[in-house]
Amino acid sequence: MNWRLAALKNGFKDYTAYRVEFLMEILGNAIVPAAIQWVLWYAIFKTDGATELAGMTYVQMLHYTLVSVLFNQVRGGDQDFELAEMIRTGQLSNYLIRPVGLIQFIYIRGVASKLLISALSLAIGIVLSVSVLSSEASPLRMIGAMLLALLGNVIHFQIGAVLSAMAFRWEDAYGLLMVKNMAVSILSGELLPLNLFPESMSWIWKSTPFYLYVFGPAQYALGEWTHLEFVRQLGVAFLWIFVLWVLIRFTWGLGIKKYVSLGG
Repeated sequence: MNWRLAALKNGFKDYTAYRVEFLMEILGNAIVPAAIQWVLWYAIFKTDGATELAGMTYVQMLHYTLVSVLFNQVRGGDQDFELAEMIRTGQLSNYLIRPVGLIQFIYIRGVASKLLISALSLAIGIVLSVSVLSSEASPLRMIGAMLLALLGNVIHFQIGAVLSAMAFRWEDAYGLLMVKNMAVSILSGELLPLNLFPESMSWIWKSTPFYLYVFGPAQYALGEWTHLEFVRQLGVAFLWIFVLWVLIRFTWGLGIKKYVSLGG
């Protein structure tokens, strides 16, 4: 069997071995942020009496919350932390002698659960698009949005892989990866719609690929992006993937030359 298929199969087995925990993790990642956002929107629109916020009504905010929760489930996991830990502890040596691409192997094994979750999220999203969301939403838009979210998953891992290579020099890249995750939480649209940023500060999130994880897919799914804009953003995503692929080869190529398997 091709090692990539074997890695994917093993990833599915690992994440579904404890089904209750797996389900609770999914529900927790969905319910908690959705509840926080709903309380915030209720306080702004119902308690304070606001009619619009950054051009969005109460209903539009709720719709954003619904779809953003779906795409947030697809956002990258913690494979980059695994890579950094392998470098720090010396476990990387066990993989260097195997006939597999290490970074590909770690990603494929880790993305298995996200593929399952993305399928479930897509099914829910399609139902929402024909029953709850605005008339601009559609199953076709939801499928395209999920594709963009999956590309965001790839980008998220690639950025983590580049940063984890710092462990070759610093021994531990944990702090750097945590900072990256905090930035992603703010700049991906996971917590709040990015159009709440002041116009003078919008360049911050536009200059990173993080908005492709949640905000971008949500915008397309809700009909806020035209099809042409969606295609343009797909091009942006593929460009980021290519640039980060080059950076991975460069940083890991240098790192392997300095690697000494001494353990943590």
